[in-house]
Amino acid sequence: MNLPKTFEEEMTALLGAEDYKRYTDCFEERRHYGLRVNTAKISVEEFLKIAPWPLERVPWIRNGFYYDGDKVQPAKHPYYFAGLYYLQEPSAMTPADRLPVEPGDRVLDVCAAPGGKATELGAKLQGKGVLAANDLSSSRAKGLLKNLELFGIGNVLVLSEEPGKLVPYFREYFDKILIDAPCSGEGMFRKDRKMIRAWEEHGPEYFSKIQRSIVTQAAQMLRPGGMLLYSTCTFSPLENEQTIEYLLEQYPEFEICEMEGYDGFSAGMPEVTAQKDENLKKTVRIFPHRMKGEGHFIALLKKGEGISVHIDSGKGKTKRIPQELEEFLALAARDFDLSRIEIRGEKVYYMPEGIPDLKGVRFLRTGLLMGELKKKRFEPSQALAMNLKKEEYRYILDLPASDERVIRYLKGETLDVEDLVSSKEKGWYLVCVDGYPLGFGKLGNQTLKNKYLPGWRWQSL
Repeated sequence: MNLPKTFEEEMTALLGAEDYKRYTDCFEERRHYGLRVNTAKISVEEFLKIAPWPLERVPWIRNGFYYDGDKVQPAKHPYYFAGLYYLQEPSAMTPADRLPVEPGDRVLDVCAAPGGKATELGAKLQGKGVLAANDLSSSRAKGLLKNLELFGIGNVLVLSEEPGKLVPYFREYFDKILIDAPCSGEGMFRKDRKMIRAWEEHGPEYFSKIQRSIVTQAAQMLRPGGMLLYSTCTFSPLENEQTIEYLLEQYPEFEICEMEGYDGFSAGMPEVTAQKDENLKKTVRIFPHRMKGEGHFIALLKKGEGISVHIDSGKGKTKRIPQELEEFLALAARDFDLSRIEIRGEKVYYMPEGIPDLKGVRFLRTGLLMGELKKKRFEPSQALAMNLKKEEYRYILDLPASDERVIRYLKGETLDVEDLVSSKEKGWYLVCVDGYPLGFGKLGNQTLKNKYLPGWRWQSL
């Protein structure tokens, strides 16, 4: 392994010669593959009962597991298409796990694509409050939106803006903010050797400026008493402890908080900063030679003191909705608040509560896309299918994972379902695998016309 000389010198100074050798020795070990259970859809206990392959718990993540990536392909199983889990490197699960999100919170994920942290934050909200997931890159934000919809998270704002532009719209609005900051990626060198070349092009000095801008902008969007979690996948003190020191200099009302520990965690290093604040020991460093994960840095902070502000769950004025939408909603065993339904052109959205006016903000999605109004009919969306639970819809086609029609459905094929439909009811059916929704289909003459979203379809190897 040829590492940049400057990096070797800095890491030797950080770890000491003996520990640095243990670090470089770990490059010869196998990488660790992980998946995180979507607790918005299934409990960990229930998932373990149906898991198709052997799993080993990630000991510091409640819903995280290792799997053998050399033997199994979880992304090619119907449960992946049902949004029951997210594939994620184990250390990368830590930031969203350690940010104490509660149902009803207003949460911002500042640099959210591709969605590894945002999907967990959304699952923690349990459909209450709002998750604003932002990424400056519109192409990456599209992937973020897909992952959030796959996870069934509907109380979302998916934005694509420079964080500073969001400040006037969301000043002191959020209860919790997560910043998984763009960084030089030193912690990923073992997992992805291409990161070394990227580091040589843009190192810690380049990213430090970006990080300092983001943390100070995010600080303005956090309410007093709110909590901010900052993380990187790098080792550089400039990008880690020194960035936190900078935030505290600019906003002294912030304080560093303790996090739930783990034996493999290493304390932050006050000695690499100017002020040498001992509170920096409350931050966490993850080194790949000390635990089964890649490199990370995590800091949890609280902004001053203030009264906890939660979204008002009271209902607004009831709206009149088109008859075709009303007829469809009659099939759903969920009490949709009609005051939160918004129709723009043909598209119907179910909006989160208590969001500000976003005129002028570039976004990909506001709320749950429920479907589209066509000529005298309503067509439900893929996002709505993933947001529903089996028991929340009247007409269900539930297939076991072993049924070959599951894969055929995911490929977009028409299905013969005569053996599953005893009545002559026609219309929209929610297709499930082992009780977990995959999408909609339209039944006619005991044949299911496939409505699975084309861009999501199963691709053969």
